Amino acid sequence: MNFIEELKWRNMLMDHTPGIEDIFEQGPVVGYIGFDPTAASLTIGNMVQVMLLAHFQRTGNKPIVLLGGATGMIGDPSFKDAERVLKTVEEVQVNIERQMKQFKKLLDFEGPNAATFVNNYDFYKDMNVLTFLRDVGKTLTVNYMASKESVKKRMETGISFTEFSYQLLQGYDFQVLYDRYNCRLQMGGSDQWGNITAGTEFIRRNIGGKAYAVTTPLLTKSDGTKFGKSESGAIWLDPEMTNAYQFYQFWLNCSDEDMSKLLRYFSFKPREEILALDAMLVDQPNEVKKALAEEITVRVHSRDDFEAVKQVSSLLYGKGFDENAIKSLEEHTIRLLKGELEVKNMQRSRWTTDRQLMDILTEDLGVFASKGEAKRAIQGQAVQINRVKVQDVNAMADPNQIFGTGYVFIENGKKQKVLVELT
Repeated sequence: MNFIEELKWRNMLMDHTPGIEDIFEQGPVVGYIGFDPTAASLTIGNMVQVMLLAHFQRTGNKPIVLLGGATGMIGDPSFKDAERVLKTVEEVQVNIERQMKQFKKLLDFEGPNAATFVNNYDFYKDMNVLTFLRDVGKTLTVNYMASKESVKKRMETGISFTEFSYQLLQGYDFQVLYDRYNCRLQMGGSDQWGNITAGTEFIRRNIGGKAYAVTTPLLTKSDGTKFGKSESGAIWLDPEMTNAYQFYQFWLNCSDEDMSKLLRYFSFKPREEILALDAMLVDQPNEVKKALAEEITVRVHSRDDFEAVKQVSSLLYGKGFDENAIKSLEEHTIRLLKGELEVKNMQRSRWTTDRQLMDILTEDLGVFASKGEAKRAIQGQAVQINRVKVQDVNAMADPNQIFGTGYVFIENGKKQKVLVELT
C-alpha cells in the first residue's frame, strides 16, 4: 500500500496537488513537514502531523523534520486573530532541543528511510535583506499572497509585514529542500494549504521544478471544538508538562464518537485490528479507549511509564491494591501520584516519635477539623493508612508505615485521599 492509499483509508487526506499518486509509483519519495518551535514541547495537536510523517516513513519514504529556527522567530499568521509574541534566538533554540528529543521517540532516525532534522535558520542566517528581497521576495506578488484564505481575515484587522512575509519564508524553505535534498513533497494540516502551495510556486518559477503538496483535515472533536485540549489546557508530549498519567487519562476521556477517527489517525496496529476495534465501539467503547491509550502512552512516554500509570489508576480507583503493593511503589510512580493527589508536608520526626494518629490527622495534617471528628471517622472505619483500616482511636503512628523516600498514604472514606510527604 502506498502513502496516498494509506491516507485514504485512514480518512487523513484533505487536499493534494494533481499527479500526487504518480510520484509514489516511481519509488521512495523525500517529503517534509515544518514545525515552528514556539513552545518548549509539541502537543497532541502536533501529533497529527507527526503521525503523517510516521505513516509516510512506514510506507517506505524518507521524512524530513524541518525545525523552524527562522520561521519560529516570525510566527505563522494562518488563521490567527492577532500577532504572535516574538521569541528570542535563545528561546527558540531551547525549544528546538527539547522538541528534537520528542521527535526521536516518534520517528525512526536510523535505517534506510531514516528521518532527517533540518533547521531553516541555516537558510537565512547569512542572507542579508537585499538578497532576501531580490531572490525570495520577488517570487510572489502581493496580490497572490493576499488572496490566501489564511491571511484574508488578518488583512482586514491588520497584519505586520513580518507575519505577512511568512509565506515567502515557507515557500523558500521548500525550494531549498527541493534543491538540496531532492524533497518533492510538503505535507501539513489543511490550514497550511496556502503556505504549502506557495512553496510549489517557488519551485516552479525559480528552478523550473515540479513539487507536490498533501494536507490532512484539521482534527476536531465531535462537538466541533479543537482536538488536543483538556479542561486544564493543552496536552503536551513533554512529561514535565503533562505527565504520563494525565496523558493516558486524556485518551480515556475522549468521546465515544471520536474514537473511530482517533484510531485511524494515531494507531500503528494493522488495518484489520483497527477495523476490529472500530467494530467494538458499539458495545465496548471503554476497551477500545484503553487499547489506544496504552499504545500511545507507551510510544510517547515508555512502557515503564505505562506500567506506573496502571499502578496509579489501580491505587486511585481500582481494587486489590494492598499495603504491600503501596510500599513497593517506585519513585517515578510516586511522582505521578503526587500530580493527582492532595499532598501534605510534615516533618518526618512528627511521624516517628510516639504520637497518636488522631493528633497527626488533626494538628499536623488538618485532615479533620477536630479530634472528635477524627474519632468518629476512625470508629466508622473510614480512615486507612496505606490501605490498612485504623481500628483503634488510640493507634500510634508507626515508622514502618513510611514507604519510598518518605511517604504515607492516608484515606478518609472514598472522597479524600492524601499523600503525606515527610521531610
